[in-house]
Amino acid sequence: MKQTISLIALLAATPALAQDTRHMDAHEHGVGALYIAIDGTTVAMEFSAPGADIVGFEYAAQSEADRAAVDAAVATLATPLDLFVMPAEAGCSVTQASAALESEYEAHGDHDHDEHEHEDVHEHEDHEEHAEEAGHTEFHAQYTLTCANPQALTEIAFAYFDRFENAREVEVQILGPSGAQAFEVERDAPTLDLRSLF
Repeated sequence: MKQTISLIALLAATPALAQDTRHMDAHEHGVGALYIAIDGTTVAMEFSAPGADIVGFEYAAQSEADRAAVDAAVATLATPLDLFVMPAEAGCSVTQASAALESEYEAHGDHDHDEHEHEDVHEHEDHEEHAEEAGHTEFHAQYTLTCANPQALTEIAFAYFDRFENAREVEVQILGPSGAQAFEVERDAPTLDLRSLF
């Protein structure tokens, strides 16, 4: 896990991508962000996308159907090789995968669910209203892959677009053997050519 975080931190700190990183921090419907760092046989990935892209809404899940949609999305996002399909020749396998839904309200540390477990219903309703006003929800996922033959990572097919119909684009930043590069992958051209990385 530490290795994943250090690789992603290295990628985010790359000066050539600093401008793009600031742009990608903006929450834009239809647009997800994927960071990839390749170090030897280790491929670290960090993915984020607006809640609207993944489940079709951005408010806190309220109904059973909402909660079921979020649970299904988290389960799908925890299977990276089904979303970001890599060549079989690369021999990639998942060593770590996690996914979660976060709201801007929670991400800024303004609310801790454990502290408020015993609050009365009225206070809870006020919180729900405030959470909706506070902003957006985003899905975040982190993956660590081991690829036996990383030189065979010549492309990534974004099956992600098939799974999530509201997604239009993924902005990708990659740190590989030949340095840092940025790409945009769109729904109508869902394959990323990585031959320039090696």
